[in-house]
Amino acid sequence: MAGEGEDRRAQSPQSVTRVIRLLEALCASREPLSLADLSRALDTPKSSLAALLRGLAEEQFVVTSEGAWRLGPGAFGLGSALIEARRRFQSSDLVRDAMRRLADKCEETVLLAVRDHDGQSMTYVDVIESRNAVRFAVSAGDRRPLYATAGGRALLAAGPEDEVRRYLAGLEPERLTKRTETDKGKLAEAIAAARETGVAQTVDQTDEGVTGTAAVIRDATGAVTGVLIIAAPSSRSGHRLAELAELVREEAAAISRNLGYRASGGV
Repeated sequence: MAGEGEDRRAQSPQSVTRVIRLLEALCASREPLSLADLSRALDTPKSSLAALLRGLAEEQFVVTSEGAWRLGPGAFGLGSALIEARRRFQSSDLVRDAMRRLADKCEETVLLAVRDHDGQSMTYVDVIESRNAVRFAVSAGDRRPLYATAGGRALLAAGPEDEVRRYLAGLEPERLTKRTETDKGKLAEAIAAARETGVAQTVDQTDEGVTGTAAVIRDATGAVTGVLIIAAPSSRSGHRLAELAELVREEAAAISRNLGYRASGGV
């Protein structure tokens, strides 16, 4: 009877969640983990985890050696399949669905941009336009300089500090509007602030009357694959800067998780 009860528990919806969390913990750790380590990390009884580990071991998703557990060949095979699936979806369904969700929440235009090979500019690769009559309008394929855009500053902030210094050292900024920041010291401060908060914001920097709010998207390797941007008329976004920052931060983080990114600091 005890064995039957254990089998039922192993098939419960809660167990599915525990399996996912267990695999994520093993994935995040550089060293094999003992049953006690996993129990503490997941706040789950060792007896429950032991049953799940036995099932995963049968399918070679995990292997054990000297009392510690690590991912097995089955997990890496699934990972390879998921990476291939991610490649098919990240530029279409997955990211575009997230852009639609964000556009519905903020009721503004949402953009996806990537850094150009020249390292000086970015290109918009996808656009979900706001339904408002007054809105920011841009086309996929349009390019903008990094220093004067929220998306560009977010991309710079996501890179190494020495790369930012080299970029600014070679920069010859142009004044695109009356408010375009061209002082390199202040640009460095804005990029540093974006690195600290994870979000970059600009007001009337590239286009008069346009506020941008941006956060980068990362893949499973931690590499930046693009930047998510909310573009809104400054006339109706001045009082919502904090709200827009939180919305774009959350959605960019959600996309990154779906692409396999896990922040450092795991078990």
